[in-house]
Amino acid sequence: MSGAGSAEAGGPTGPSGLLDVLNVASVVLDTQGRIALWSPQAEELFGYTAHEALGRYAAHVMVDERHVDLVVRLFADVMATGRSWAGAFPIRRKDGATRLVEFRNIRLMDDRGEVYALGLAADRTTVRRLERDLALSTRMVAQSPNGLAVLDTDLRYVSVNPALARMDGVPAEDHLGRTVREVLPRLDADALESAAREVLRTGAPLVDRAAFGRTPADPEQDHAWSLSLYRLEDARGTVLGVAVSVVDVTDRHRAAVEAEAARRRLALVADASARIGTTLDLERTARELAEVAVPELADVAAVDLLDAVVAGRRSSFGPAEPAVIRALAVRAADEPDALRAADRPGEVARYAPDRLVTECVRTGRPVMVAQVKDEDLGRIARSPESAALLARAGVHSYLAVPLIARGEVLGALDLKRTRNPAPFGHDDVLLARELAARAAVQIDNARWYQSARTTALTLQRSLLPSHPPVIGGLEVASRYQPAGATTEVGGDWFDVIPLPDGKTALVVGDVMGSGIDATMGRLRTATTTLASLDLDPAVLLEHLDRITQGLDHSIATCVYAVHDPRVGRCRIANAGHLPPVRVRPDGPPELLELPTGAPLGVGGVPFSTTEVDFAPGDQLVLYTDGLVETRTHSLDERLDALLALLDDPARPLQEVCDLLLDALHHPDNHDDVALLVARARD
Repeated sequence: MSGAGSAEAGGPTGPSGLLDVLNVASVVLDTQGRIALWSPQAEELFGYTAHEALGRYAAHVMVDERHVDLVVRLFADVMATGRSWAGAFPIRRKDGATRLVEFRNIRLMDDRGEVYALGLAADRTTVRRLERDLALSTRMVAQSPNGLAVLDTDLRYVSVNPALARMDGVPAEDHLGRTVREVLPRLDADALESAAREVLRTGAPLVDRAAFGRTPADPEQDHAWSLSLYRLEDARGTVLGVAVSVVDVTDRHRAAVEAEAARRRLALVADASARIGTTLDLERTARELAEVAVPELADVAAVDLLDAVVAGRRSSFGPAEPAVIRALAVRAADEPDALRAADRPGEVARYAPDRLVTECVRTGRPVMVAQVKDEDLGRIARSPESAALLARAGVHSYLAVPLIARGEVLGALDLKRTRNPAPFGHDDVLLARELAARAAVQIDNARWYQSARTTALTLQRSLLPSHPPVIGGLEVASRYQPAGATTEVGGDWFDVIPLPDGKTALVVGDVMGSGIDATMGRLRTATTTLASLDLDPAVLLEHLDRITQGLDHSIATCVYAVHDPRVGRCRIANAGHLPPVRVRPDGPPELLELPTGAPLGVGGVPFSTTEVDFAPGDQLVLYTDGLVETRTHSLDERLDALLALLDDPARPLQEVCDLLLDALHHPDNHDDVALLVARARD
């Protein structure tokens, strides 16, 4: 018989079971009602030691005088009939106090046929408290909307409440004795069991752990649960197992996922607004759209325009006609097979009428294949070879949305998923259309800008002179570089004008202000006319100054030089322009020190002519400010860089021009460049 007062080598121990918590007293009576056995719990309950109780009539020791007759009758009935009796009545302790006690009386018989009575007694308050606790816990477990289970130390189900049985779709009795893995094979049992073992080992509760998967209750849908695990111990501290509380949070999880998806969609749209259309370059704008789409929206993205649209024409074709498409950009998240299947940027391909991208650009509506099958790949890819590559890449979902600007279908944004396991859905279509709509306007602007810029550059070059590589006593090379973002005729110009007696006039100028194209044309015409009169350079600039004053408030800078091979000299005048560079075979390159003068159009400032030696082999480099000026460097630094590049007087002039442009001109410089290099011949 165990008891609360038993001791081991390590010292006294606490209660070790429910009976000890109840502190059940055991008393054995003979047929006369005398006490034959008296347990330590009886000593505690009644206050009498075994020495004081043994041999005495139980009624005198245990029962209040008012109930003696009743107890004697009940004892006699038990002994006579063998029927047990249970009930509660007050007992009298040795100290005179009264306590309500719960009794159980049972008749016993030994191997000699002698009869005894066993009485089990416990404090009724303690019994009722435990009964209430048990009833409460039983009712709560049974009626709780949360799933509750107990796993033993081997992590096998010991008990399962009805709510968990419903969640799992498995009857409670079919859980018992089995592991989570055996009952619910479509959950991540490894993670759950690992967490349970940690709780068993440490005793630290694990609260609100997320779990995902499917159960027999709903095998077609993923669910989310919040799990809490607690270690169970008995009153002595012996580990009994793990209690598990399960709450189905699928709706909350889906709402959180949808909210996060919405946040990411808004972030992607905001990112697209910032990243797409940073320039008016058509190909770059297309690349920016593809880069925004991967990997947030798709694993592979291609931007394709109808070839007629790229050429500046409207495109329309019937249901039986193919679509002629020019690939502008393609982007993939480490998908080499998908990249090989795509048309390379710049390629023009004909897509048959049955292809999905053809349907997209013909109808102006999105085309989606949520779950791509083998037969769908033939309608997605341009050729059977491309379809095989897409199959190898694992394309499982496809979406194409039209690029529409100002009511015209320009092309399509073509999207594929390989690594992202989710198929394209309604929200993806909305997001793709939003991206396509924003990008289409930028693409349309870029293609019209490109068309206008091409026209402007054609006009610009038509206005600039063409000259032979050798004229008079000079070898001449020139370059014109348009600004990186101009759509108008630039103001920079140069001229090489043959004069009488083998002389040659060299002119470089830069027009600023309104009416640049008209002013430049008039100044070029006037310069050519005045040069034919063989005027002194300073006098010629004075005439140009008066002409410029009447041209729409424009001003211009200009350097005018006349080379005379007979005397080996150049006469030069400067109207507010950067100084020319003279390169001599026997010395370092130098900036010519000329009176700067005022720009043409200012008026009232005289010009002067400077005469410099210009022997055979000498070079004269004339240029506009677009070659050397930047926002990040001083002009002196840039002019020093120009001189450093002119370190080889024997370098061919065409190479000199290319070297200077490549090394000095910044692509983002919003100014054009005119460059003229002349070398005196023997």
